Amino acid sequence: MAFENLISINFTTAELTTLDDALQQIKTVLRGKTVNLTPDQRRQYGSIAEQNKLFVNKAKELMEQNPNHVPNFLDKVEFDKDYNARQQIANRLIRLEGLTEQLADTKILLDHDNYFNALTFYRNIKFLSKESVAGTTTLYKEMAQFF
Repeated sequence: MAFENLISINFTTAELTTLDDALQQIKTVLRGKTVNLTPDQRRQYGSIAEQNKLFVNKAKELMEQNPNHVPNFLDKVEFDKDYNARQQIANRLIRLEGLTEQLADTKILLDHDNYFNALTFYRNIKFLSKESVAGTTTLYKEMAQFF
């Protein structure tokens, strides 16, 4: 049965350098502005659901319209700073997630192609080994350990 190659791509050295440079630039911009939470911290802080995002948006809107009702112990300047940064990050995160999904999906197809071709090679070596073709028994034993 003939194999249908699902994808065929090639990156030039210049393209890979451009990608790596862009990733490094992103990393540089984010240095000191982002955090890495532990799994326990992620569970502790969680994420707010869409309903709660609407709640936060409404609170911001009402605080803007009614500044005299904002308690003096609430740091409104910090609230606004966090609110704006969250919006800025969310917008970029959506774009990055789209790129990540494209790369992951492309990798899936490449992995499929590679695995199918490796299986084809293995089956051929197995056949040749059974036919006592010189040098194939060692190759077969090296490959057979994966099954």
